[in-house]
Amino acid sequence: MLAARFLRMTEAVAKGNLVAKLEAFFDSCVLQGWKDSVAALQAAWRISGWSESRIVQPCIDSIVEKILTPPAKVTWSYTYTRPGYTRKSAPAKDWWTEDISELDVEVFRSVISTVRASLQLPPPLIGEALHVYTCKHLVDPLRAGAGAGAVANGQAAQAEEALARQRRVLESIVTMIPAEPGSVTGRFLLRLLRVANYVGASSSTRAQLVRQAGSQLHEAGAADLLIPLPSDPQAYDVGAAEAVLQHFLAQFQRPAPPDERRRMSAAMGKVARTFDEYLRTIALDRDFPVAKFVDLVECLPDIARSDHDGLYYAIDAYLKEHPELSKADKKRLCRLIDCRKLSPDVRAQAISNDQMPLRTIVQLLFVEQERTMGAASHGTAVAPDRASADAISRLTARTNEDEPASSSADHKSDVHRPRRDHARVADGATTAMTRSLSASTKTPLAGRKERTTEERSSRMRNKE
Repeated sequence: MLAARFLRMTEAVAKGNLVAKLEAFFDSCVLQGWKDSVAALQAAWRISGWSESRIVQPCIDSIVEKILTPPAKVTWSYTYTRPGYTRKSAPAKDWWTEDISELDVEVFRSVISTVRASLQLPPPLIGEALHVYTCKHLVDPLRAGAGAGAVANGQAAQAEEALARQRRVLESIVTMIPAEPGSVTGRFLLRLLRVANYVGASSSTRAQLVRQAGSQLHEAGAADLLIPLPSDPQAYDVGAAEAVLQHFLAQFQRPAPPDERRRMSAAMGKVARTFDEYLRTIALDRDFPVAKFVDLVECLPDIARSDHDGLYYAIDAYLKEHPELSKADKKRLCRLIDCRKLSPDVRAQAISNDQMPLRTIVQLLFVEQERTMGAASHGTAVAPDRASADAISRLTARTNEDEPASSSADHKSDVHRPRRDHARVADGATTAMTRSLSASTKTPLAGRKERTTEERSSRMRNKE
């Protein structure tokens, strides 16, 4: 068609000339089929772009018309190439997303904008089309380091060109995200944020992604928060993850009805577990400073963590990965743990953990003793925790090695303290605690036998 028009093979020259025949074929055959419309649009765009609107625009109109057709009424040929998909008599609602993902981003934007303007498709379906396009055209920094390899091999120009192309695609996709809540998932938004960080997107694009990802953080997992630094793919941008968390927490500062408040509280609990798992991964970085780790832990308010099991595992991982930490830094970390919020199994594990400071173990033993005594007061027989009994034998050996817990210098160095700090009680009661727990580990039967023997001796003396 383009060549025939260039050569002016029109009806003015001869009746039934090539241009008229090609236009009739284009209208009656190409535009009536789905695959042919997409293929013709791709070919025309590569050759001339928007300048050849007599082909491009009719193809776009044909594609949009077919996208808006109810799936049950689709009669033309179509493709659906997703793994695991089985062809059915009627296509799925998102049957069209795979094919249009092959288009250039400018044409793709035109198709999506026209479809959105019709208001006939739900926003999540538009979001699904954006997700498919992203997976096909944008490289996830967590799974590929092609850009770094190209620079290392002296191909800096090609690498920069590839980054510029991905930057253009990313910023176009971000502008197409529907404003309706739930149009895209929190995981998808964090993936876009990773790409934005990697390709050096504009600050406004990254700010928009941080804000949107923060509002849907409860939909993401710990791995989604791992955002590599552009300069070092092996290191993570904790500042970006912290910004996303802060935007999530900002939602709780607004008044909300009771139902919405309950939903937000459930989301808060999920985010707390996710963030503690994220901290556990960050703790494996040998060069991560302890002060920054403490700041990350304290990003979440106390009310967010219903239990401290995940926090314990994160701090334990940090202690194991940083054995050179001073005693003051270890105490500073462990004071972030509320011993009362640990489950019995995790508390037993912590008691037997040699990485834990003496003060923390004493606090754990106090909590364990309170649990045992509380159950006994209600008439429930609770066997003393085996780890607690084993820890008693180690307390005496470690007491002389650790610094006195009541020294004023130590108090000055410990900036971070838990809300319920039992350390003041533990400072002057380690020996008494050991004796008390040792006494509590005796079996009730043995106690009854001793008392029975004493009673018998007393009766014998009375008879004499």
